[in-house]
Amino acid sequence: MKALAVIDGEHYEPVVRDALAALPYEIVGVWLAGGTEKLRGGEDYGAPVVASLDAGIAEHEPELVIDLSDEPVLGPRERFRVASRVLARGLPYVGPDFRFDAPEFTPFALPSLAVIGTGKRVGKTAVTGHVARLFARDRDVVVVAMGRGGPPEPELAEVRPSVEDLLRLSREGRHAASDYLETAALAGVVTIGCRRCGGGLAGSPGESNVLAGAALAAEREPDLVIFDGSGAAIPPVEVGARVLVTSSAQPLDIATGYLNAYRILISDLVVVTGGADGPLREAIAEIKSVPVLSVELRPRPVEPVGGRRIAYFSTAPAEVHETLGRHLAEQHGAEVTHVSGNLARREALRAELEQVDADVYLVEIKAAAIDVVAEAALERGRELVFADNELVSDGDFDAQLQALAKEPALK
Repeated sequence: MKALAVIDGEHYEPVVRDALAALPYEIVGVWLAGGTEKLRGGEDYGAPVVASLDAGIAEHEPELVIDLSDEPVLGPRERFRVASRVLARGLPYVGPDFRFDAPEFTPFALPSLAVIGTGKRVGKTAVTGHVARLFARDRDVVVVAMGRGGPPEPELAEVRPSVEDLLRLSREGRHAASDYLETAALAGVVTIGCRRCGGGLAGSPGESNVLAGAALAAEREPDLVIFDGSGAAIPPVEVGARVLVTSSAQPLDIATGYLNAYRILISDLVVVTGGADGPLREAIAEIKSVPVLSVELRPRPVEPVGGRRIAYFSTAPAEVHETLGRHLAEQHGAEVTHVSGNLARREALRAELEQVDADVYLVEIKAAAIDVVAEAALERGRELVFADNELVSDGDFDAQLQALAKEPALK
């Protein structure tokens, strides 16, 4: 097996040369990652020294990259950056006590794109819904969504599920607020629900039925298939383009560090919910020259709530509750009596519902939206209205998305 070695100048030449010779690989090149303490000049490592990691991979076409460097040249942060670059090339990255394998993406024949995230609660599903609605204007679109509460076999949702439909699923013991149901209800496109369990550091699902879902989507022969990731897990399908969603609420070293750098490298567009400040843009640019778009998420009731007394239930953090309530009052004419961010915390949510005084429960389709909030609304004779998350951008967001489509729109 051909390998490219990562070395540093903090080791003496004979130590490195002997270590390389002992490896069970054909060393086709070495990349000197840095360090000069033990370099005297004219070192011979038994393999050509490449100008850069990327140049070495392109020139010598190794099957694996092995790292024999160490701190202080490559500390943990720098090593994850190297790992991201290697994995983005589809190669394994190994060292004395670690191995990272690149996620495998199964070829998919139809025009497609994926929406992936740097973690949970970054606004990925809202972006997926927006993308689906945008392309559905002039294309036949199918969304394949995977989630931690998805069905055991890929499940087709061809019509918008109603509150009654979701309550029925919940009472059957199903997760009635799964991402595919949210997208089907709010985006109004054909959606296929899949499941996944577990997720690797680079985004490979532990177990999933997404490939079966992709096959089901292909049977319909749509113009475009949109694959919706789950948390930081990436659909295991080769797509025409990827949109990466991150959030300004994530710490910078999480959003762009570890193997989220890999997610940036394999993406064609980065969307930042909550606003992209200078440091975040600079950190992304250090990894890859890729368009970065800033969007805000604003609740949009799917039915009129003007003049109604409403309680809004979401997963939003407490620091934005006032802003969301003000938006609902000013833009939708509602009298907002309560804003909750406890959809993912059932005990707190149930306690909160005991105190809520409202005629309408406005709810995101997430977490306990159906089994707790919808059931409470039915029990108390309150109206339940779903809330979508509308994307508000200061740039030409839709034009950037349209540029990712490889096939022309239907005439």
